[in-house]
Amino acid sequence: MSRVDPPSVVNIADLRLIAKKRLPRVVFDYIDGAADAEWTMRENARVFDDVMFRPRSAVATSNVDLRTTVLGESIELPLILAPVGSSRLFWPRGEEVAARAAGEAGTIYTLSTLSGCPVRDVKAATHGPVWYQLYLVGGRDVALAGIERAKNAGCSALVVTVDTPVAGMRERDVRNGTKELVSGAPFTMLPFVAQFLARPRWLAAFLADGGLMKFANVILKDGPMPYADVAAALEQSMVSWADFQWIRDAWQGPIVVKGVHTADDARQSIDHGAKAVVVSNHGGRQLDGVAPTLCVLPEVLAAVKGEAEVLLDGGIRRGSDVVKALCLGARAVLIGRAHAYGLGAAGGAGVARAIEILRSDIVRTMKLLGCASVRDLDRSFIDIPPAWRNDRFGTPTLDEIDRLRVHGRRPLSQEIIDSARRRDR
Repeated sequence: MSRVDPPSVVNIADLRLIAKKRLPRVVFDYIDGAADAEWTMRENARVFDDVMFRPRSAVATSNVDLRTTVLGESIELPLILAPVGSSRLFWPRGEEVAARAAGEAGTIYTLSTLSGCPVRDVKAATHGPVWYQLYLVGGRDVALAGIERAKNAGCSALVVTVDTPVAGMRERDVRNGTKELVSGAPFTMLPFVAQFLARPRWLAAFLADGGLMKFANVILKDGPMPYADVAAALEQSMVSWADFQWIRDAWQGPIVVKGVHTADDARQSIDHGAKAVVVSNHGGRQLDGVAPTLCVLPEVLAAVKGEAEVLLDGGIRRGSDVVKALCLGARAVLIGRAHAYGLGAAGGAGVARAIEILRSDIVRTMKLLGCASVRDLDRSFIDIPPAWRNDRFGTPTLDEIDRLRVHGRRPLSQEIIDSARRRDR
């Protein structure tokens, strides 16, 4: 029996505890922590409790169909592995291990620019789709070379993150000595080294994997970028809407904009060529105090008006969270911490267990709702807080309903359609 099988692990929180025991504090807190007071991170997860289900009783749902399409690619369940930087610190060849687990589950893996494994190796490790997440670290020429490598490796979409003009203030990283530990100066590192020695099994695996990783997909003149505190690099290479012209020209494929919080940014994304947007606040790791993503989702959907696919990340810990996001209109969700806890706990087995936990939760939740397909989920299956109901992002227009039909989604409940007709007369 694996250490991540039941009864040892029955939910994502169990994987988190195992990862906490296995990883040095600085590595675990890199996954677990967020910006400033970490309010947004907590709210991302808590806000799902504000959405209530409305089940249909006496409905036979012996089989549940979780299949959906994202950017024309069929996936077996409506969740995608989000980009998580430095995954090679969690487990040897971490990005390859996680990508393999995603492929075996029939879904997409998203590789961060700030990863330890080259994009070609990650794509070769999985038979599933791989998306490449883009930062402009190193400047335009370095980014262009990274885009070309991702194209040549067979990545099917480019994810452009737009919410990192600077790195957020992650207080745990400061207390754990992240900057000092990557400085390479022995006397500077010394006060913080004990946390590695306290995890000898992790340390042995880390050293066997080559020690401190380099950023294998950021190729500078003298080779891969050394691992370092990336805050300064991000500030010097922030992305702006003006950059999308040359990014589109270089990529020549579908672009996903990640880090959308508002209707205005959703429209900007579409105007600059995005085929999908990710409603994301970077897991609360950037600007603390922004609204949780589930609250922002209706506003973004109303702004997009069916012209692009809308994905959501942030706070997903249970399959019921996924179902609630789909009921509100998301095409699929991205999971970051949930799969990173699994990777840190037990490598590929842990990632596979995280995916299986969420898959089983989704199936069970949908059977209890009386819904046989994710394509049939809509707002009629949930009650949302009254404060979320207003003309800005409440009932969709009839034109928006028609666009949902064109995009292959069941448009919404008859009750909502009738409400739209009454309002739009």
